[in-house]
Amino acid sequence: MPGLLEVVVLTAEDARRAEEGGADRLMVVGGLTGQGTSPEPGAFARVRGACTIPVRPLLRLREGYRTDGGEVTRLHGLVTSYLAEGAEGFVLGFLDGYSQVDVEVVTELTGNAAWPWTFDHAIDHCIDVDQAWRTLRTMRGCDQVLTGGSSRGMAAGLEDLIARIRLDPQIAGLVLAGGGLVPEHVAWLGRVGVRAFQVGRQARPGRDFSAAVDSSLVRGWRILLDSLPQR
Repeated sequence: MPGLLEVVVLTAEDARRAEEGGADRLMVVGGLTGQGTSPEPGAFARVRGACTIPVRPLLRLREGYRTDGGEVTRLHGLVTSYLAEGAEGFVLGFLDGYSQVDVEVVTELTGNAAWPWTFDHAIDHCIDVDQAWRTLRTMRGCDQVLTGGSSRGMAAGLEDLIARIRLDPQIAGLVLAGGGLVPEHVAWLGRVGVRAFQVGRQARPGRDFSAAVDSSLVRGWRILLDSLPQR
């Protein structure tokens, strides 16, 4: 299958340009300081209305990967709003006090859901990454794990991520590679079976989130992913 290209967007114009450049799916955020935060429902609705491809909003109300019961209630409300506006799935990632996947919170948000979800870069901050992968593979609805292989991103984590996939090739089907991704990484990851990639800054002039998505930059990534060997 051709590679899946996900683009991080903040606005309707970003969404339009990303689709024009050949994106397959969008991750919608409201702000991108630190780990990013959820978009306002109105902003999400504008993004959804500006494109025809699937969109997944981020579920996070504050910096970091921790949350609490009060925030979970608010997140449930956002889920309802996003679904009403046409969300295809969601992006989320929460850790407990031991820096492991917060199974209780994630299950509370996703356990009875009929939609797919991506576990985000929180996995790169787990104390026991092996256990995190085992946990996520058993969780209903988790169809992708956004990872750079390290909390420092793909430049530091590429080798470890490739080694992990070689030990367990089925992981390749869950990986959504992102976090400091550069074109050279795509070839290496493609060789071990990774077919899903996320770009954010890379789709913007100067790699600057204050600039709008550039459809020609997205198209360059589209061409690169289309050159991956078919599997």
